Amino acid sequence: MGRLIDGNWFSDWYDTQSTGGKFVRPDSQFRNWITPDGGAGPTGNAGFAAQSGRYHLYVCYACPWAHRALIFRNLKELRNHISISVVHPDMLENGWTFDTDDHGATGDALFGLKYMHEIYQKADLNVTTRVTVPVLWDTKTNQIVSNESSEIIRMFNSAFNGLTGNTDDYWPLERRSEITAMNTPIYSAINNGVYKAGFATTQGAYDIAVHALFDKLDELETHLGQNRYLLGQQITEADWRLFTTLVRFDLVYHQHFKCNRKRITDYPNLWGYTRELFQWPGVAETVNFNHIIAHYHRSHETINRYQIVPINPVIDWAEPHRRDRVS
Repeated sequence: MGRLIDGNWFSDWYDTQSTGGKFVRPDSQFRNWITPDGGAGPTGNAGFAAQSGRYHLYVCYACPWAHRALIFRNLKELRNHISISVVHPDMLENGWTFDTDDHGATGDALFGLKYMHEIYQKADLNVTTRVTVPVLWDTKTNQIVSNESSEIIRMFNSAFNGLTGNTDDYWPLERRSEITAMNTPIYSAINNGVYKAGFATTQGAYDIAVHALFDKLDELETHLGQNRYLLGQQITEADWRLFTTLVRFDLVYHQHFKCNRKRITDYPNLWGYTRELFQWPGVAETVNFNHIIAHYHRSHETINRYQIVPINPVIDWAEPHRRDRVS
């Protein structure tokens, strides 16, 4: 992963010795907000107005957090308004790079830089931060708007409605407390839980994380036997946040992160639900399985020292789903 300390690049991995073997994800540091008129958003920042062509999104197809932003960019018809750069799937001693020797990696479309950490340095020469994606960049003021995916998708959900005419709402006001109540345990046990299991460096830390993960998956399997989506018949951001972990589960988390009690394909309701979201218009094109598989197995040398990429199961993502989903 690597990080910047006072603007200087260091290629060190996460420090799990100080946390008893537990992986602890640091908070995102750039938390500005885009609003329709540039007024203050939930974080109190002002000056970022929703304008076509003004913003650029840095993503990685392998990363589930960046994948959220890509999905919302498609769902909300923002492809002609927000441009993207896609980093290379391999994240090694220089972190995310803009190498283009892998299909789907685009290079840096804005500045022609070599490394993602240079984008952060361009925003703040003295920044101290982990270098992550997604990053939403403002081309007007040459600064990072946000590197927090959960907030980027909410900006995409509503800030640009006046430009696109797309008023689909995945964060409806009247259901926000329900969505938050669903998001919070899913994030802890599943979205971040696979990482807490995979990056654990003690048996105890792994055991806590992996049992919490499967307890929550078991709970959701039962829940989705009674509900089409997490909040019943209405699809919300909670579903898309969960999807980006589920779509990666059998190919990387099951083996690579030792989350191997069950596969998602072993859960009838979760598997039907995952296929339905995968087949949703505009979503499949945001999924690059080659980047996903390559990234995890080639980038985490503390887990896979020789960078051997397994052959993986063959999964039929086109299999019809509605016959085994709650109507």
